[in-house]
Amino acid sequence: MSTVSVILPTYNEKENIEELIKQILRYVGELKEIIVVDDDSPDGTWEIAQRMNEKKVRVIRRTNERGLASAIARGIEEATGEIVVWMDCDLSMPPNVIPKLLAFIPQYDISMGSRYAVGGKDDRGLLRVITSRMINFYANLFLGFRVKDFDSGFIAAKKEIFSRVKLMTTGYGQYCIRFLYDSIKKGYRIKEVGFRFTDREKGVSKSGESFIQLLQHGWSYGIEVLKIRFGG
Repeated sequence: MSTVSVILPTYNEKENIEELIKQILRYVGELKEIIVVDDDSPDGTWEIAQRMNEKKVRVIRRTNERGLASAIARGIEEATGEIVVWMDCDLSMPPNVIPKLLAFIPQYDISMGSRYAVGGKDDRGLLRVITSRMINFYANLFLGFRVKDFDSGFIAAKKEIFSRVKLMTTGYGQYCIRFLYDSIKKGYRIKEVGFRFTDREKGVSKSGESFIQLLQHGWSYGIEVLKIRFGG
């Protein structure tokens, strides 16, 4: 059985981090380590993770670097498991789905939680769902691949992939579109696993809630798709 490293990129998730770690420890039987990559959260998220004193939990507190994509990339670099998993840390992505993702590896190289595959559901507000649907329609239109949830961010992948596919370290969730695109172009096989994505109950969303914020969010994804399509 392959060993698993779960990467948790965190910023101000004090209300969620302890419960998230407990659930991962409960559900992931092949777990080798949980790597919390925290961007020096003012609310002390990293301190809460450290105080849990779990031998499988490692905390990396970054004081000179920021950003979701770079935090995930740092976690992958530090991971010692044969499979790496990463996810949001607001409990919108249920840890009990991780074993379902792992079940498709090694048959597939990448297994991803998908809100829009069979069995999936996006339970967020209508505006956020529409924004995400438009991003995925746009990505498929320009990139030509049949991926239902290009901006998933809930991924299990063989660690060996990252010797050939490099994660971009800038931006917010745009990295996921580029990662999936580059992986497919390299010939890696991807499986989408439907899951129910819920809105966070505690803490503040990093992607914003207002119409203007979501518009900016969608625009940045659109620009990244064009860069990928036309070689930028």
